[in-house]
Amino acid sequence: MSNVDIVRDFIDTWSTRDIDRVMAFFDEDAVYHNMPLDPVSGRDAIRAVIEGFAGPASAIEWVLVAIAQDETGRVLTERLDRFEIGGRWVELPVMGSFALRDGRIAQWRDYFDLAQFTSQMPSPS
Repeated sequence: MSNVDIVRDFIDTWSTRDIDRVMAFFDEDAVYHNMPLDPVSGRDAIRAVIEGFAGPASAIEWVLVAIAQDETGRVLTERLDRFEIGGRWVELPVMGSFALRDGRIAQWRDYFDLAQFTSQMPSPS
């Protein structure tokens, strides 16, 4: 399976909302960096971040706009990440970069506008 295939599967898995399945894609000492925020290292820290933004969602849909692999094997994605929260869709254009090691994600960086995401979040009731 190619790195592009693995990243495609990773993106498709988000729609299941099964955090255990999502986490199975990560190397034990992976690094996840949402560029507006500090990076986190290791599966436990990555799980905590993922649960923080995916947990409130009743549905998740990541739309893959473009995908490419460079000469080093790094996979680059352009996506529209969609989360249904409080009965409405929150949509975020994202550019992602994935480095894989032995078929698992070793480094994941996402570039997006955090204010665009937070401005769409429903007001707390």
